[in-house]
Amino acid sequence: MAEIALLSDFGSTVSYITYIFSNSLLYPVMIILILLVILSLILAGEFITEYTRRRRDHAVLEKETHRLSKLMKSSASEESKNKEAASVLRELADSQTQMVAAFAKDAASSVEEGDVNHVEKIADDYEVRMMKRTEKTRIITTVGPMLGLMGTLIPLGPALIGLTDGNIDELATNLVIAFATTVIGLFVAGISFCLTTIRNRWYWQDMIDMDYIIDALGEKKE
Repeated sequence: MAEIALLSDFGSTVSYITYIFSNSLLYPVMIILILLVILSLILAGEFITEYTRRRRDHAVLEKETHRLSKLMKSSASEESKNKEAASVLRELADSQTQMVAAFAKDAASSVEEGDVNHVEKIADDYEVRMMKRTEKTRIITTVGPMLGLMGTLIPLGPALIGLTDGNIDELATNLVIAFATTVIGLFVAGISFCLTTIRNRWYWQDMIDMDYIIDALGEKKE
């Protein structure tokens, strides 16, 4: 009997500690969700700004990469080819998206110095930079629903206690918190998911354009 009582006391203590710990997470979860709402709106503003500045002239890209290809196949000296190729890349940058334009300018500097092979490393660095641009929204897409679910489940304990005690006000208050946190979590996740999906398509196109430029720079005279 003593052992049963001891186990019962131990189980009650563990349950109480778990209950207190889970309830202590409610306010941090709510604060983080509010911060995620603010952050997601800021990221949405950055997305709109990037969209208004985003332009891609496919005709110019085709024309200038064709020039690069012919230039790299020509019989001119390496120094002359590199200098002219750098000039073409800088002209190309004026009509492309921010990422491709920045890549073209950096590539132009390397080509002008005669280090054509370094261009691929530059492209890899820009790919990592693109991944970093979508990192925040990808994290919010995953974390938002998790926090929303936590904010839903944590108040249910006090709500059920209020129900058993006949305290309708406590029950209603906790249920309101539970539903509100769910909505907020889904809201921030929805915004972030849309931003991530569209940006992934943008940056995939940018990487294709960078690879196209690299292929043109890699052309050799047969």
